[in-house]
Amino acid sequence: MAHAYEPDDIVQNWANIWLQSLRDYAVIGLSEDGRIRSWNPGGEAIHGYSEEEVLGQPLDIFYSAEQRAKGLPQTALATARREGRFEGESWRLRKDGKAFWASVVLTALRSSDGALLGFGEIVRDMTDKKAVHDAVLESERRFRLLVDGVTDYAIFMLSPEGRVTNWNSGAHRIKGYAANEIIGSHFSRFYTPEDAARGLPQRGLEAAARDGRFESEGWRVRKNGSRFWAHVVIDAIRHNGTLVGFAKITRDITERMEATRLLEETRVALVQSQKMEAIGKLTGGVAHDFNNVMQILRGNLELLESRHKRDGWTRERLDKAIDAVERGAKLASQLLAFGRQQPLRPIVINLASAIRGMDDLLRRALGETVEIETVVAGGLWNTLVDVHQMENVILNLAINARDAMKEGGKLTMEVSNAMLDDHYVAGFPDVPAGQYVMLAVTDSGTGMPPEVVQRAFDPFFTTKPEGEGTGLGLSMAYGFVKQSGGHIRIYSEVGHGTTVKIYLPRSMEEAVEAPVSQPVTLLGGTETILVVEDDKDVQSTVVDTLSGLGYSVLKANDAEQALAVVRSGVHIDLLFTDVVMPGPLRSPAMVAQAVQMLPRLKVLFTSGYTQNAIVHGGRLDPGVELLSKPYSREQLAYKIRQILGVAPLVRTTNTNTNSVSNAHMNSNSNSNSNSNSSSRGHETQQPAGGETSLRLLLVDDDIDTSEAIGELLKLVGHDPVVTGSPQEALRLLEAQPFDVLITDLSMPVMPGLELAQRATQLRPTLRVIFASGHEMPAVDTLPFRWGALRKPYSIDELSAMLRGFDD
Repeated sequence: MAHAYEPDDIVQNWANIWLQSLRDYAVIGLSEDGRIRSWNPGGEAIHGYSEEEVLGQPLDIFYSAEQRAKGLPQTALATARREGRFEGESWRLRKDGKAFWASVVLTALRSSDGALLGFGEIVRDMTDKKAVHDAVLESERRFRLLVDGVTDYAIFMLSPEGRVTNWNSGAHRIKGYAANEIIGSHFSRFYTPEDAARGLPQRGLEAAARDGRFESEGWRVRKNGSRFWAHVVIDAIRHNGTLVGFAKITRDITERMEATRLLEETRVALVQSQKMEAIGKLTGGVAHDFNNVMQILRGNLELLESRHKRDGWTRERLDKAIDAVERGAKLASQLLAFGRQQPLRPIVINLASAIRGMDDLLRRALGETVEIETVVAGGLWNTLVDVHQMENVILNLAINARDAMKEGGKLTMEVSNAMLDDHYVAGFPDVPAGQYVMLAVTDSGTGMPPEVVQRAFDPFFTTKPEGEGTGLGLSMAYGFVKQSGGHIRIYSEVGHGTTVKIYLPRSMEEAVEAPVSQPVTLLGGTETILVVEDDKDVQSTVVDTLSGLGYSVLKANDAEQALAVVRSGVHIDLLFTDVVMPGPLRSPAMVAQAVQMLPRLKVLFTSGYTQNAIVHGGRLDPGVELLSKPYSREQLAYKIRQILGVAPLVRTTNTNTNSVSNAHMNSNSNSNSNSNSSSRGHETQQPAGGETSLRLLLVDDDIDTSEAIGELLKLVGHDPVVTGSPQEALRLLEAQPFDVLITDLSMPVMPGLELAQRATQLRPTLRVIFASGHEMPAVDTLPFRWGALRKPYSIDELSAMLRGFDD
């Protein structure tokens, strides 16, 4: 028989069945004061209590003592009573005392009129899920610790738009921003303004979004504005195919880049040093051999000169030939300087005095279109250097600077103390770290491209037009500085000028006075000069000066008289005229007419002040030569010889002294002078009355050299025995006595020094002259009288040394 149920009964029955079937949820009925009224099997499964054990018990039994002390059960009930519901997660206790992680929903139960009837609580055991969740959290925590602990890399996240969403400590260290300063900012702020303007940040994000990864290097900017070279990786992060952001890793590789650059510079410097060393040895060897050739030429030319000196035509050509020999000797001297084989006479000086002492010379050599400024630092250290060679180097650098400033400009010479530290010299294997005196010569000229700077020290390399430079000026400077234990470097940029820096080692000794320049003899000429000067006293002085220098001199009182002389047809080589003179015809107009009549006429203006007639914009008109008043006799002689095209102006009376003035007077040579030549106008040397000729033994493995020297010795009254073999020389010494042995230093079978030592053992009174293109090596005191001659040497030098042995 079927049972009839009311609808409410059916619902209640289903609810009871459902509650009794739940095992994963504890469904608990609570009284209004929180005591347990009902209990389902899920409650027993989760909490471990049977229904009989918990009915009537307070909710507190599921909480720990600590939780009860904090009032957590009462708080949950109060919240549900007030808000109708409480939901949360916390630790609960089972009957056996073990804790489990419970998800709790507590609901207030009310009647239709709102009266509180009690509470319904649903509890679920979430321990396993919490363990998984905690593991994830722990993993994330550890990952965050790992990322945040990395200080060598900036690791941070970006939104899809490129805004910073998190920030590690490495990013703080490298970029300088704290997390709270940067999160939310766009990452383009780390780029340089130039790169940001070019759209580099956005292109990086687009590449990463397209390809999954973007990697590059470039300059980045720190918070303080400083820049660093960064290696950057941007990875796209996607979830279910959707771009959710980017991971960005930045590393500061400035030091690595600098190390790479330094390594490359060191490699280039080493290659350059090796190349210069090899070229130096080659050019040094060539110079020595070249000096032997010059000795042969000079010796034979002097022989011819002594025989044919009264023949004017022959004498003129011999003079030209010997001039060529002297130029060759100077060329060899420059090659020796580059090869670091030039004999130096260094002294301790303060470089400031040497620089200041060259002011007048530099102003004459560079002309009025070049402004010269000298800057000397206080407390300048001393240095050990050959003064004459140093002055030659300065002059060569100044002339190079002048040639780079065709339209005029500024030359700055700066002298200061400098410290080359280990970091700097790491790129230059042959430069020791330490204290130096630095000389910088800077011009405002055209500058040089990198490929020219790379070759600037190579001998014979020049960018000047043919005939305007030998290409040995900088190479000579390089060799001299290196031989002096220093360092030289060129800094140049096209359109912004050039700076040559020379570093000379500091000397701790006291400075001494530079040697006084040797007296000089002015060389004039035989050309005809027309002097146009309205001041009678000045005119008379100029005429007397030029006549004393050997010139034929004509004179005129004004421009009209000067034109009359020109129209007369008389031969004139140079017109020397004042710029401003009285009369209707101005000097520039007169000069223009004179040059029209005599196209080969050379012109030199003189003036006591700047004259707009030939000077415009502070610069001389193109092609105009001006000698400003007051001028010295030397300045006048130099300027005339410069214009007429004769290279040497002065020659020192001491033929073995380096002459700075020689180099100075040839403004087109751009090289130093180290002349070993003597005056050519000597008479044939004969033994003095009553004086007997010396018994000479001449040993030189170069037959041509020995024959030429032998003939020279005969001219001065000696009859030498000549041989090219050191062994033959020793046999001759055993057989007969000799007064003097003249021997080359470098011979393949037996060096000249060894020959001399063995020869003087055979003949203790024998005196020795060493003659060679090489410099005499440093030797201990030798047990015999000796002297040394550097090829090419003149007959006068040889005769003087022989006479010295007779003193």
